Amino acid sequence: MTEENPVRIDKFLWAVRLFKTRGLAANACRMGRVMLNNNNVKPSKYAEVNEILVIRKPPVTYTYRIKGITGNRISPKLVFNFLEDLTPEEEKVRLDISRSVNQVYRKKGSGRPTKKERRIIDWWNDIFFL
Repeated sequence: MTEENPVRIDKFLWAVRLFKTRGLAANACRMGRVMLNNNNVKPSKYAEVNEILVIRKPPVTYTYRIKGITGNRISPKLVFNFLEDLTPEEEKVRLDISRSVNQVYRKKGSGRPTKKERRIIDWWNDIFFL
């Protein structure tokens, strides 16, 4: 289940499928959106067992405890062997609300939005979802 060699945090985040690519994980670390034990980390920091991992992906802040270390990308079914989800229910509800609010209603058959409509949609998203 665990490797003997230490693994960089950006590689670990990618391996346990918290980010789609390792580059996205590294950028999140550089932007200060990833914290280990309440300290911002650089992508080169090594992950260790039993550390608390906090990831801010607006509008939600996810919290995990690291149960095992891996550098190889694993199946989604096996993620629970490496992470324990400590995210409060209020955060998960916030994600559901933002998903439901972010839906833009368009009349069926009206086609794609025009350039002007797209700008208006983007403007509203910038105001409410940043």
